[in-house]
Amino acid sequence: MLRETWLAVIERFDANKLVIGGKSLGGRIASMVADEAGVAGLVCFGYPFHPAGSPERLRVEHLRGLKTPALIVQGERDPFGSKSDVAAYELPKAIQIHWLPDGDHGFKPRKASGRTEFENWQQAIDTAVAFVKLLALLR
Repeated sequence: MLRETWLAVIERFDANKLVIGGKSLGGRIASMVADEAGVAGLVCFGYPFHPAGSPERLRVEHLRGLKTPALIVQGERDPFGSKSDVAAYELPKAIQIHWLPDGDHGFKPRKASGRTEFENWQQAIDTAVAFVKLLALLR
């Protein structure tokens, strides 16, 4: 249902000028339709690379062939794909990953890190805006 909804919404716009994405499952579904829909870009916040506690059950097969320019903003400690987990994945050059310091799946860092959840979200937003602006310049 989510996939069909994404495609129906994209049809209403000029896909080659559209950047789609979402948080967690929303970003995963957006990543599954990006190439098919012909969108300009993809932004995923907290991508679920694998189920929490099951790093052997990867959800990256469709990403390996992704051609749409993509940005994944991920917390370094995300239980659905930490920095050390994702380092071993073979992902295409179309995908950029931006790591948020000490962030979990919701980007919240531990107090001892000296960072705040607000700072991580602000960095996530700033990074996504810069990515979209770059895509616009390249068109």
